[in-house]
Amino acid sequence: MPTPVPSFDTPEQTEAAFYDAISRADVNAVMALWADEENIVCIHPGAPRLVGHSSIRAAWESIFEQGGVQIRPVQVHVTQNVMTSVHNIIEEVHRTVSRQQDIHILATNVYMKTPAGWRMVSHHASVVPGEAPPDTPVNKLLH
Repeated sequence: MPTPVPSFDTPEQTEAAFYDAISRADVNAVMALWADEENIVCIHPGAPRLVGHSSIRAAWESIFEQGGVQIRPVQVHVTQNVMTSVHNIIEEVHRTVSRQQDIHILATNVYMKTPAGWRMVSHHASVVPGEAPPDTPVNKLLH
């Protein structure tokens, strides 16, 4: 039975559903959060750029072969306008495969407001070298 396509009023709701689906290794729920466009893009750490639903789905299926991944988004910085929201995040990743493994990932998630609610159009992630960078306040005034 296909996963019902949710409709989210905010990009933050879409993002929470994204990380929840990853923790449950639910590829159908992850894919239901993406925009219904073939030019969507996903880049996993150390991996090539994936464009389109089928290649992105195949990558998540491969990741989920060992179960869900516990990711806690921290240090979220958001830039948003009426139709687009860009979230730059440090992800704290905890995964137990054969041993406990904790890493930090720099991720950028881009959401677009669609007739079906806020949907992901891009996820780009890379491993943080060393420790997670400290949270730095953002100066909101440019001039």
